[in-house]
Amino acid sequence: MNSCDLVLASASPRRLELLSAFGLKMQVDPVHVDERPEPGEAPATLAERLAGKKAAAAASRHPGRIVLAADTVVAVDGEVLGKPADGAEAERMLRRLAGRRHEVFTAVATRRDGQALGRLSRSEVDFRTLESDEIAAYVATGEPLDKAGAYGIQGLAAIFVTRLCGSYSGVVGLPLFETAELLQEFGIGLLCCAGAAA
Repeated sequence: MNSCDLVLASASPRRLELLSAFGLKMQVDPVHVDERPEPGEAPATLAERLAGKKAAAAASRHPGRIVLAADTVVAVDGEVLGKPADGAEAERMLRRLAGRRHEVFTAVATRRDGQALGRLSRSEVDFRTLESDEIAAYVATGEPLDKAGAYGIQGLAAIFVTRLCGSYSGVVGLPLFETAELLQEFGIGLLCCAGAAA
């Protein structure tokens, strides 16, 4: 299977960067779905449902092609922390995460016509205690504003993390182990693509 048949249903530059590192050639076609949780919906279920909806929406626009979609949900005490609407909300989220452990769920969904497959990655992340001026300085960089949970582990917020148990790439936004498994089901091997691009 040619990786050019792949459609990435995401506007995330981080997901594109992770896949491009393997030499994958793909079309980027973001889709927008209602990301609000349903009443009582668990964070893992939310991530899986949204990834599936994004994959289905993109697949309807690209018949016969392989679609890859993902969704990342950050949760603390079972409460979902989405993308902050503004700096003030980002500060509130970071205060919730400071000095404690939270969970990051990233669901990956692939689809080609009627064939749909999915995987879920769960990681635990511990933050050190954060001072108010640190939080304000981080928010002022603008980095938290387009990220679930108001931080990017691959960016400046790496200095907040004392422990990660799970998938680093999953916390970034695309768990590569699970993604590789799914793409292999459709005949795309990430290492084969990387070798061809070398």
